[in-house]
Amino acid sequence: MVKIGNIELPEFPLLLAPMEDVSDPPFRRLCKMHGADLMYSEFISSEGLIRDAIKSRKKLDIFDYERPVGIQIFGGDEEAMAMSARIVETVEPDLVDINFGCPVKKVVCKGAGAGVLKDIDLMVRLTKAVVNSTHLPVTVKTRLGWDFDSINIDEVAERLQEAGIKALTIHARTRSQMYKGEADWEHISKIKNNPNIEIPIFGNGDIDSPIKAEEYKKRYDCDGVMIGRGAIGYPWIFNEIKHYFKTGEILPEPTISQRLEAVRQHAEWSTEWKGERVGLIEMRQHYSNYFRGIPHFKEFKRRFLEVFTLAEMDELIAETDHFYKEHSFAN
Repeated sequence: MVKIGNIELPEFPLLLAPMEDVSDPPFRRLCKMHGADLMYSEFISSEGLIRDAIKSRKKLDIFDYERPVGIQIFGGDEEAMAMSARIVETVEPDLVDINFGCPVKKVVCKGAGAGVLKDIDLMVRLTKAVVNSTHLPVTVKTRLGWDFDSINIDEVAERLQEAGIKALTIHARTRSQMYKGEADWEHISKIKNNPNIEIPIFGNGDIDSPIKAEEYKKRYDCDGVMIGRGAIGYPWIFNEIKHYFKTGEILPEPTISQRLEAVRQHAEWSTEWKGERVGLIEMRQHYSNYFRGIPHFKEFKRRFLEVFTLAEMDELIAETDHFYKEHSFAN
């Protein structure tokens, strides 16, 4: 069993990564249903929360069915991070996570996200500000360092543990890599074997199959893995990994009917949370991912992009399902 503060997780838990414009409540609900053990919100600007920005406040929405769930915040100012942690606490998540890993330029330029990797002392001060402002467990997600010449994750892990965090997730790339190249998990293994490290260490980067999850579990000795891009359009990955761990068997890929049912559920929950029009418009980014590699989907995708009501969605799903069954496409 893995513990984050008073949160008990299964042995070798599978975490859903906090992803901007992806890890919202509808998507988290789908991943929970398919086996995710711990999930995080999209990252939230500390300054946005303090300004009472509508978009930032909306990201605080969490629901009991998705617990345990953490809310992730980012920022480069100690006072703002402390205040935002107190705001986060009012919606009663299970934990607060700090983003020290986002490589996006607009975040880094504000001295937040991966931008903090250049200043470990600031990273520690920001972390202490959050830890001292909440009774909730505080965790951190970060990267190996700014670039290959400044990998500092060994020092970061020890100092953040001293600052009071209860778990650390490491995306095994530098900021300069963005999401390119192969993630280097050797650094994660080194930290796990550091006798001074007592908190859970989760690995992130390149987990896109049960076989790879098993390989990395054995090779790098981390306490669990966080899955991001591998879950986009494919929430089944969590249960597939768990089944493989338990049986050594690879489950068959979801059928067209199962993919369409996932889209229907995702769309329904999206409209419940955002309203029908906005919910279906924001679903448009997901269709290509759900049907990646499926033959003859291009024309159906065009029609999905034109859907504005759930009734239209249901009709199109039924027609799509019928087409693929009639033409005997199993996947």
